[in-house]
Amino acid sequence: MIKLCIADNQPVTHFGLEAYFKKNEKIVITQNVSNLEQLDETLRKKSIDVCVIDLELEGLTSINYIKAISSENPSIKFLVFSNLAEQIYAFNAYKSGVKGYVLKKEKLQVLEDAIYKVNDDKIVFSDLIKKQIELNSRGKKADRLHRKLSSREIEVLRYLSEGKKNKEIAELLELNEKTISTYKLRLLTKLHVTSLVDLIDKARNLEIVN
Repeated sequence: MIKLCIADNQPVTHFGLEAYFKKNEKIVITQNVSNLEQLDETLRKKSIDVCVIDLELEGLTSINYIKAISSENPSIKFLVFSNLAEQIYAFNAYKSGVKGYVLKKEKLQVLEDAIYKVNDDKIVFSDLIKKQIELNSRGKKADRLHRKLSSREIEVLRYLSEGKKNKEIAELLELNEKTISTYKLRLLTKLHVTSLVDLIDKARNLEIVN
């Protein structure tokens, strides 16, 4: 029996997955959590095989959390289930230890199949992301713009798009304001824009942020 932990902000996701897997003889949801604090406690105290997680989980300010937990608990497999664009976030998620990425627009059968594969230690990403992984393993650079952004730069960009100020972002990421300003300047340079408004508009057009 595959023991799942569902880490998601939305009650509808919890209810929907509970209903879908209720009669499943191979998968059981042992814990539902709605924020990072609850998830951290669950993963440290309970036996979990697969953690289905939304990257927008409350309190999850950095995907490096998954990297840290994966290092401490290699038996726990992480599977992202999110509305965030795979082509933007999946590669960095993979580098942090995530085994698979499923968009919430997919049928739940797709998620179920991904859970089986991830539990068997298989990688579950789209062909595009698999190609990026392959290119990276060969030491080659991909030519897409989002590949030029680090996971931290993407995190800063997401918070900027939400209207957060440098001070707020610095507190969330546990950095100083000067560092956030540096990240902002890098983002302006990499996306070839000169203002914050243009930066956010371009990021949304490129689907780097929602």
